Amino acid sequence: MNKWGKTAVGAVIVVVLLFPLYWMVNASLQPSGALLKANPDWFPVHATFAGYSEAFANELGNLLTSVIVAAGTVAVSLLIAMPCAYALAQLRVRGGPVLVFALLIVQMIPGIVMANSLYTVFSNLNLIDSYGALILADSTATIPFAILVLRAFMIGIPKDLTEAARVDGAGYFRTFRSIIVPVSRNAMVTAGLFAFLFSWADFLFGVTLTTGQTIQPITVGIYKFIGNQTADWNGIMATAVLASVPAAVLLVIAQRYVVAGVTGGAIKE
Repeated sequence: MNKWGKTAVGAVIVVVLLFPLYWMVNASLQPSGALLKANPDWFPVHATFAGYSEAFANELGNLLTSVIVAAGTVAVSLLIAMPCAYALAQLRVRGGPVLVFALLIVQMIPGIVMANSLYTVFSNLNLIDSYGALILADSTATIPFAILVLRAFMIGIPKDLTEAARVDGAGYFRTFRSIIVPVSRNAMVTAGLFAFLFSWADFLFGVTLTTGQTIQPITVGIYKFIGNQTADWNGIMATAVLASVPAAVLLVIAQRYVVAGVTGGAIKE
């Protein structure tokens, strides 16, 4: 009975957490204006894909923009965070603890403060409405977090691995490339996943650094779509469903890497 009781409680929690997702899919299949009724249908009895056709027609470009920005943010974050985390975790860097503390402090800065400052900088550099501005802006928030995550993983890497490479004549860069990077694969996936999800869900930098004339991420596109189509909720929800698919697929694919141990394979080899 105790086992069945826990299972029932877990099932109820899962249903409550997943209900907004179900309602989003249900609303995306409802005819236009169906949700404005006094008693909307709980199931898409008269399902229609008109909302998805409208979403593809209006928001496909914004979806592609978000994919490019998120992928660029992951690349920039890992390129900078990996060597920095290696230095802080495996090398004797002067002032390392101070730098780690500074990275923690950076996480406390409100995003709106950074957005206003970055707008001034990118405006002077003529980077407003550009992929580079969005990638660099998102990277300012993801790089400190990625460094902290990667450093926590790399501290657990046995010193014997790097010392053996040093004895064989490998330099710091060769040790980093041939030992640290392969061993830290799972940590890289974890940091990259969080960087992708942050960039994908970012709204503040997107609405601050774009005007909508050339590019805009999907989050801003949904926001403006709601303002223009307040009664067309099936199209709005269809756009939200499409915006959720890439992140959901990435989470499913990367899940086993996130939960895997960082040094298991290296020690066995």
